[in-house]
Amino acid sequence: MDEWLTTKAEELSHETLKRVRSILRRSIAQAQREGVVGRNVADLVELPQGQEGRPSKSLSLEEAQSVLQARRGSWIHAYVVLALLVEVRTEEERPLTWSHVHIDTDEGDRPHIDVWRSVRRRGETKTRKSKRSLTMPYYAAAALSEHRERQQERCAASGGEWSDSRLVFPHSGETQRSSTNVLRNLRALIKGADLPAPHEWTTRELQTSFVSLLSDHGTPIEVIARVVGHNGTQRTETVYRKQLRPVITEGAEAMDQILKPAGTWSSPGGSLLGSPTCEHAVQPGSHQEGREAWELTQVRRRSWGRSSRSPDSRVAGPPG
Repeated sequence: MDEWLTTKAEELSHETLKRVRSILRRSIAQAQREGVVGRNVADLVELPQGQEGRPSKSLSLEEAQSVLQARRGSWIHAYVVLALLVEVRTEEERPLTWSHVHIDTDEGDRPHIDVWRSVRRRGETKTRKSKRSLTMPYYAAAALSEHRERQQERCAASGGEWSDSRLVFPHSGETQRSSTNVLRNLRALIKGADLPAPHEWTTRELQTSFVSLLSDHGTPIEVIARVVGHNGTQRTETVYRKQLRPVITEGAEAMDQILKPAGTWSSPGGSLLGSPTCEHAVQPGSHQEGREAWELTQVRRRSWGRSSRSPDSRVAGPPG
């Protein structure tokens, strides 16, 4: 095993080598419990130094604005909006259900999301502080509202029964998407945004981009660490600098301001907000205009809910 790891060290990064040894340890430990082997040789080997890993990168403000305009009205657009503007990790988005997304809030409350589960073992989040509730920027709330409407329409058209226990980003057959599927769709979206080398981007770099955008905007590192669910500021500073009050609002409020100059408050699906034919189109501008974008989706949703109760409606109304 020493020789094999030394050979792998010539091509793998040091972090990947550590993960490989960890997998070997767990596998051999299982074999020990079953009486197949006498001892765990993975505990005895010395880990060689691997190659330098590729440094994480992040989207610039201009690139982020381009990404937010690409493939609007698709599930991957809503997925990227949630990752980039709210900093929900991809391992937390894939098992996310609508019961943890609070778009239709009471008067005075902002839309928010409960990040309570991940695809990790037993569904636990990365750290204790990673289990958190985050306020959404209004653009993210509008994107998710329209994404839910499309999902409900497909559900009704197929004769299914809508439930908030459904996945927010399901694969065919209402199964959970794989990380490979998400990555492939993300790179297609980045290619559509005309960014160079789309094949080099990873889902994790949406998180580094979130941190970088907030940092460039002057958001204190302590606030960023809280929003991303870190136990302290050291990891945020070293890894992400390049970037439960019950609901944490600072990240959402900053994102409302950061992205206002580029007209990103237009409708995620292109069907309502910012449409040249829409009487109430929202133009690029302030945090208040972003709020208006979200509120317009709520007005449309309430109107849609009333019409859905008519006898000839083809779509079931939203859950009560």
